[in-house]
Amino acid sequence: MKAAAGRFWASVAGLSPETVALILAVGLVLGVFPVYGGPTVLCGLAAVVLRVNLPALQLVNQLVTPIQFALLIPFGRLGACILGGQVGWSLLGVARDAVVGWFCICVPLGVFLYFLLVVTLRRCPQGWFNGLESSG
Repeated sequence: MKAAAGRFWASVAGLSPETVALILAVGLVLGVFPVYGGPTVLCGLAAVVLRVNLPALQLVNQLVTPIQFALLIPFGRLGACILGGQVGWSLLGVARDAVVGWFCICVPLGVFLYFLLVVTLRRCPQGWFNGLESSG
């Protein structure tokens, strides 16, 4: 984990706090998308559209993969509750419910996380990233 954090901070060295916050927020939100394989494609598309560092975004995506699997059932149950039915037993029904639950929770949370990270990273000293790189 320490090595992955070192690689991440090395890949974002020299970027603005807004860009680093965008990479972290988008990587986290898209990384927990509840369809297996979907986060990799979505992060690739997001990196092209938002013009951010693709390796850094994919690294965040890969680091949150365990969270993706842990949230699959809660997202499915939330989505089923929102859609007014029971948790489906078909693969398509479970995926639909989980995506609805993910969208309702993660998109607003991602926007909040972005602004929180921007404020936090702007307050960090200029050489803060360089200190993290050398410690990994």
